[in-house]
Amino acid sequence: MDIIEKALKQAGDHSSPQQIKRLNGGQINECYYVLTKKQAYTIKYHKHAPEGFFGKEASGLERIKSTSTVATPEVYVFHDQPGASFIVMEWIDGERGRAAEMTLAEQIAAMHQTYASSHGFTEDTYVGILRQPNGLYTSWLEYYRDRRLMNQRDIGIQRGHITGMRRARLEKLLSDIERWVPSEVPASFLHGDLWAENWLQNKEGKPYVIDPSFLYGDRHFELAYMELFGGFSSRFFDAYESCLPPSDTYGDVKDIYQLYYLLVHLNIFGEIYGPRVDDILERYVLV
Repeated sequence: MDIIEKALKQAGDHSSPQQIKRLNGGQINECYYVLTKKQAYTIKYHKHAPEGFFGKEASGLERIKSTSTVATPEVYVFHDQPGASFIVMEWIDGERGRAAEMTLAEQIAAMHQTYASSHGFTEDTYVGILRQPNGLYTSWLEYYRDRRLMNQRDIGIQRGHITGMRRARLEKLLSDIERWVPSEVPASFLHGDLWAENWLQNKEGKPYVIDPSFLYGDRHFELAYMELFGGFSSRFFDAYESCLPPSDTYGDVKDIYQLYYLLVHLNIFGEIYGPRVDDILERYVLV
């Protein structure tokens, strides 16, 4: 494929691919395992990627790497250009196991104890293919309401996914959200899209995280997402909690944090996620 050969050359590898295998599981990008005489790579490609798409992914990986807690694949090169956006990274090859999952839990807890002075992020990012507006806020409540939930509300209204009673309940929740979401909370380094498919293990048993949507914020926001779609065992959460127990109020706010990711999935994948959005809104809001 021309795009793979172009990506390899920009990464400094001018040898011909010996093996190219399309990988399963990519919901947004085309993902490939590529083996050359020099080494193995992961190459992700998106024909219609939005502006700065892979550069923001590389930036997020670098932020996580800077915490010296959990490993990230080395990024060799990325290229953001209409019709030819790609990122070339180190190939991580290994079968995920119990020991690595528990190590990952301890490392995520350590990452969550790396703090910034503000919530949000210095630049806009992406969650899936949707642009995520950011900015730096002293209040986590204001950031989460104004930049996270309101942005997904606006996208949902535009796309016709948030109408009628769903919209009325969401607007009511936004007006009362200070009842559940804290304002003053440590601004932890967060992966931002840490579901079960976004961590890997190498042959030596070392865990890695991939595909971040990086931000600074309430660590419970990350935990809520990790619980939302499953994929992490009870051992993971036990190991995390042994290092960093959740706050006593986590149970009260968990569904509201999960609401953001359900709105994202509603706005990307459609009404299949509508009932789960409605279920949370009905629990918190009477209209």
